[in-house]
Amino acid sequence: MERSLETQVSQAVDAWLRWLPRWEPATHRGRVAPCRRCFGSPVLSAAGLGADVPHGVQHGLSTRIKAIVDHAVAEYTALNLPMLQAELDQQAARNRARTYRPAEGLEPEFEGLPLDPDPVPGAPFLFTIAGLADEVDAGIPALPPLSDEAKAALRQEVRLADDYANMIGREVCAVLLHHRLRIQAAVAQHVEPQIAAMLEELTRSLDAPFDTGTEGNVY
Repeated sequence: MERSLETQVSQAVDAWLRWLPRWEPATHRGRVAPCRRCFGSPVLSAAGLGADVPHGVQHGLSTRIKAIVDHAVAEYTALNLPMLQAELDQQAARNRARTYRPAEGLEPEFEGLPLDPDPVPGAPFLFTIAGLADEVDAGIPALPPLSDEAKAALRQEVRLADDYANMIGREVCAVLLHHRLRIQAAVAQHVEPQIAAMLEELTRSLDAPFDTGTEGNVY
C-alpha cells in the first residue's frame, strides 16, 4: 500500500532527527553562492529552520523532503504525461551509459551540493570532479531533436508537472507545520550548543589575540 503523504513526511523528519546528533559545524571555508535548493525554501520556512540555522542542518531536511515531492511527481508523470515520461526515460538511459556518475548514491546531507569546492584565486585545480564527469558526458550521443509541435506539447506537459509539484509542495509544507516543535527542539539540543561553543571560542581568541600561554612571565 502506498504510504500517505503525512506518513512519508513524518518518516523523513524522523530520519533527519536520527542524523542530526551526528552533525558538526564545518571547519572549511564557506561557499560564496547560496544553495539553490535551500535558499528561500518554503519547506524550510514551514519546518521553522530560519537563516540562523547552519546550511548543513537545513540541507539534510530539505533534500529528504524534496525526495518525497520528486517521487510524487514521478508517479503523476508516469500516469498522465506520456511525452515527458518518454523524454525522462531517454535521459535515464543516457545517464546509465555514463561510466562515471559522482553525484549519484550520495547521502541526503550531500545530495545536490557542488561536487568541488570553490576555487581559490591564484591556485587553480589540476582537475575537478565535475570536469571529469563532463568529459564522460561529452562522449555520449545527444538526445534526438524534437519537432516544433513536439516541443510545444512537451512544454505543456512540463507545465503540468510543475503545477503538480507545486501542489504537492504546498501539502508537504502544511504537514511539516505539525513537526515544527520537535524540529526546533532538536536544533536547540544538538545544534545551538555547538554554535554557542564556537562563538565562545571566537570571543576568547579575539579578547586575547596574542596570548601565548605564558601568563605570569615578566620581561
